[in-house]
Amino acid sequence: MQFEKGSKFGQYEILGPLGAGGMGEVWRARDTRLNRELAIKVLPATFAQDTDRLRRFEQEAKAASALNHPNIITIYEIGEVNEVHYIATELIDGETIRRKMRLGKLSVYEAIEIATQMASALAAAHEAGIVHRDIKPDNVMVRRDSLVKVLDFGLAKPMKMRSAVEKVENEEKETLLHSPKITPDSASRIPNSPF
Repeated sequence: MQFEKGSKFGQYEILGPLGAGGMGEVWRARDTRLNRELAIKVLPATFAQDTDRLRRFEQEAKAASALNHPNIITIYEIGEVNEVHYIATELIDGETIRRKMRLGKLSVYEAIEIATQMASALAAAHEAGIVHRDIKPDNVMVRRDSLVKVLDFGLAKPMKMRSAVEKVENEEKETLLHSPKITPDSASRIPNSPF
């Protein structure tokens, strides 16, 4: 969808384009109710007719909004204006890792710092039972203050592994609870015991 600078889109005033990706265009906007700048990701009208793409678009918003972590983009709202689907998110003042790499602005120290923050974000997502499935330099931004933000949860998937992990952990706890206790007397009967 093409917006003009200053055009209205629901409660948002469009300020200009930010970029485009596989799932839509991203625009800088101002929320006229809360008087703050944000980003609006708009699903192209042709994609809105495709139920799979629409499902992925909505899944992106649901997956990211279920997470509360400083290294994961914050979702403000998902909605529809005049049959145009959108996601309103925080505005990230920075650049993608792809852009930083193209400009040659990534030192080893920065790469380690970025990887550490990404790992923290993904660990939080996994803890919540969500797998991102599309980590790449275009889907990670670094703010001017060096805070890393993981974006684009469009391919994210809930994982069923969590219940399996919990089952193993519970079995381990059960084993420890019912294991015979080793005392100095019983340890003395064990060959090569330090007791």
